[in-house]
Amino acid sequence: MKTNTISTTPYTDQKPGTSGLRKKVTEFQQPNYLENFVQSIFNVATELTGQLLILGGDGRYYNDHAIQIILKIAAANGIQQVMVGENGLLSTPAVSCLIRKYKAAGGIILSASHNPGGPDGDFGIKFNIANGGPAPTSFTDATYEISRSIGEYHIAEADDVALDRQHTCYIGDMQIDVIDSVSDYAELMEQLFDFVKIKSLFKAGLLSMCFDAMHAVTGPYAKVIFEKILSATDGTVINGIPLQDFGGGHPDPNLAHAEELVAKLNAGPGSPGFGAASDGDGDRNMIIGQNFFVNPSDSLAIMAANAHLLPGYKDGIRGVARSLPTSRAVDMVAESLGIDCYETPTGWKYFGNLLDDRRITLCGEESFGSGSDHIREKDGIWAVLFWLNLIAVKEKPVEDITRAHWLRFGRHYYTRHDYEAIDSDVANELIQNLRSLTTSLIGTEHAGYKVKLSDDFSYTDPVDLSVTENQGIRIIFEDESRIVFRLSGTGTEGATLRIYIERYVADPELHDMPTQTALAKLIDVANAISGIKTRCNRDQPDVIT
Repeated sequence: MKTNTISTTPYTDQKPGTSGLRKKVTEFQQPNYLENFVQSIFNVATELTGQLLILGGDGRYYNDHAIQIILKIAAANGIQQVMVGENGLLSTPAVSCLIRKYKAAGGIILSASHNPGGPDGDFGIKFNIANGGPAPTSFTDATYEISRSIGEYHIAEADDVALDRQHTCYIGDMQIDVIDSVSDYAELMEQLFDFVKIKSLFKAGLLSMCFDAMHAVTGPYAKVIFEKILSATDGTVINGIPLQDFGGGHPDPNLAHAEELVAKLNAGPGSPGFGAASDGDGDRNMIIGQNFFVNPSDSLAIMAANAHLLPGYKDGIRGVARSLPTSRAVDMVAESLGIDCYETPTGWKYFGNLLDDRRITLCGEESFGSGSDHIREKDGIWAVLFWLNLIAVKEKPVEDITRAHWLRFGRHYYTRHDYEAIDSDVANELIQNLRSLTTSLIGTEHAGYKVKLSDDFSYTDPVDLSVTENQGIRIIFEDESRIVFRLSGTGTEGATLRIYIERYVADPELHDMPTQTALAKLIDVANAISGIKTRCNRDQPDVIT
């Protein structure tokens, strides 16, 4: 094998966000842009030398090309073996599963998650460490620093590897195994859930389902697991063929972007009893019933309250964790179970230490992500199977299960307002102004809500004692209502301001209000305190969840 050392010029914008490096495809197509970043990863992850690497992505545009480049750079950097998904496809949860099962030294995931794809869309790359989880901030910071000064990268001279079939081949001494993308992951799911009980519901016609794969990576997984193994009706999976541009759609599993799924579940008599969707790389989920949407924060709380009913969690759960913006619904469950509940910054990597230290079993984020200690990523198909198993055990539909939970624990009305593509300087000024107001807000009253606590959230990891600051402005009122302001780290254009609003209501007589109505006063308070209209010239959010 001949390897070449290529001189290169560094880029100054390769700082990873909460989920790796995400940019427009056209930016990744700049000369040596991808090569620089991949070499920077290998320069930091020296533990990969002579070891196994997992590689795959969500199938979006540029995925195949990027895989060929990464394989050649890996060979030139002394990687012993690479396992890559057939057709270059591996969901993010499947990568984590494979890393853990085969004791790989790490994995590279090619995805921009729920962002649009295609030649004019987004692309992304991130590194997962040996526990199967996203690389910690210390790793991504080191990668960024190298990328700012990198002067060369190493790459093997070799033909492209055929990805359209399962086989073994070599680049020099580096073995490449093109593997079935689904089988290892499906095997893990069978260990966690009662597939026999779920299958009996489908075969008896007692449950009908629609799963929207959004032309993203979960199509093959859903076809095998739901239709083949669990015997759901053919056609249960819609938009099941992965496409480079996701069929022109937006692979974000929410009510705004999964319109076809929502229409099917709201079609009246004969509509499916259960609906779900996942995103571009398969780590997010949306759960709905007939004319009924389950808020992701509620979903996490319901999982925590009922985990002991499922085979993989029959001994109970050790603890739970949620991100700062996620509602406190799961906190109520943790208190009733007598277990710890951890509040972390946004980003799945913050759950890793808690999982590895066996402090928690379940974790989740309001942005349609939930998971457990089976892997170190959030997991869309896992969440869908959790709900299917719960429906099979309780023999009740989604709405009844959710309402029973509210009756027991109270309802946390919750919404997220996204203001997208705001000028970055304007967005940062807004957050800085809020940061300057935090102390003076304490004790003030707004539309009948008195501020008990106001700060810029800081997190001290209880395992390694690392400190993460400036994670979001939170305002907590005396009745435990909350408003949280933060800038998203997953966009590629301008800044996205996210405002999270939450109100707890114990009285069952008040559990049927429309969410935006129940939160109307707090929404006005949030807009007034932040000055969103005057500072950003926005009258309405772009997306309401």
